[in-house]
Amino acid sequence: MILLTHGYFLSEDLKEQELMRPYVPLGILYISAYLEQQGINHAVLDSTFISFQTFCEYLKKEKPKLIGVYTNLMTKLNVIKIINFVKNENELKSCKIILGGPEIRYNAENYLNNGADMLVVGEGEITFYELCKTFLETNKLPEQIDGTAYLSEKRPVFNAERSLIKDINILPMPARSKINLKLYGDAWKKHHGYSMYSLSTMRGCPYTCKWCSRAVYGGTYRRRSPKLVVDEMESLKQNYNPDRIWFVDDVFTISHKWLKEFHEEVLKRNVIIPFEIITRADRMNEEVIQLLKESGCFRVWIGAESGSQEIIDAMDRRVDVKMVREMIIKAKAAGLEAGTFIMLGYPGEKKKDIRETIHHLKTSDPTFYTITLAYPITGTPLHNEVNQTLQTQGKWNTTTDRDSDFKRTHSRQFYKHALTWVYSELNYHKAKDIVGKIKFKSKSFIAQTYMLLS
Repeated sequence: MILLTHGYFLSEDLKEQELMRPYVPLGILYISAYLEQQGINHAVLDSTFISFQTFCEYLKKEKPKLIGVYTNLMTKLNVIKIINFVKNENELKSCKIILGGPEIRYNAENYLNNGADMLVVGEGEITFYELCKTFLETNKLPEQIDGTAYLSEKRPVFNAERSLIKDINILPMPARSKINLKLYGDAWKKHHGYSMYSLSTMRGCPYTCKWCSRAVYGGTYRRRSPKLVVDEMESLKQNYNPDRIWFVDDVFTISHKWLKEFHEEVLKRNVIIPFEIITRADRMNEEVIQLLKESGCFRVWIGAESGSQEIIDAMDRRVDVKMVREMIIKAKAAGLEAGTFIMLGYPGEKKKDIRETIHHLKTSDPTFYTITLAYPITGTPLHNEVNQTLQTQGKWNTTTDRDSDFKRTHSRQFYKHALTWVYSELNYHKAKDIVGKIKFKSKSFIAQTYMLLS
């Protein structure tokens, strides 16, 4: 038996339990659909709504001969637990474990030394298919497969890079029928009042933000045709009747030509399902906003990361903060909800830059905003820049990149208090009554005092 899984357990993620916005594991479902298309019999174990114990019981019962595990920053520690369980369970010791996903390329040696039998480096469909085909024919993992890495005499051996699929229109839709999709819809309905499912239209991102990982698709931009995307929307509507769709693409409006064709296809076939997207301000304008709205878009996330142009330039974001503000305001004026992302603690960021971020948020007044503390993902330009000052608490197999810190302009504690400062100032700005204003201004003052002390 060949098994695909991902090792994310909602029951262990306290933060996500509060948010309750689980998304379908599209990565392994794309690979599953491709295996199905090529006639490779296999199973998919979606771990999201089960416990680690139930996961292990499934493995002991089914005794797969080969397991493919999607691995990312969130699932790293669970993937290591899965490897340890399989390798120490007598009935599973002959089972081969293949890892793939964004964590693999720059951590290959560590994963191999921690028990993985082989790695898929980069795009997974064709590589994993070839591994499965040979394994089924010979009962062995082949060493000479493009896009793979394995251990030889305790050293990693990388085969030739796998060429990316030029035309991703050849790929079938994700095999959603392999998992219980209703669990996702029900979770959203229960906690938010509507169901939401994810959908992908493109692979890669040609932009150069220094904190962003390009470990799987590189700096490419490959897009499915608008017709096929609407086909998938139609399939979702017929089979699962979603209230909303989340397009997971990095920059949904990157091609205005594609967007116009998508808009035309959606209207022509009357497949309008409310959806939200992520994009960039420099790929937005009033026409784009109108096309999005008419196609069913209700919310657009426009990345900024900072209100300071100096920090934006340091990130190599290649966008004007004034344009970000303008597009947030215009999107809201057109009736769309507009969200934005903010990152604090980036190298070189000072208090004046955070003050500019507060001004940016007050001026643009997004419907939603999220704030994260910058952390260096292995293999990114940011990681390479701060590598000499990198500090990690604990061993590689007990920590993730989120546990790493680096020498910042101020201490990590300074930026944690800065998070409170930003939130307090924004809440003060929005408060309608004098009691609320006093409360949030007091919190802002206290946060700035702690920033000074730290």
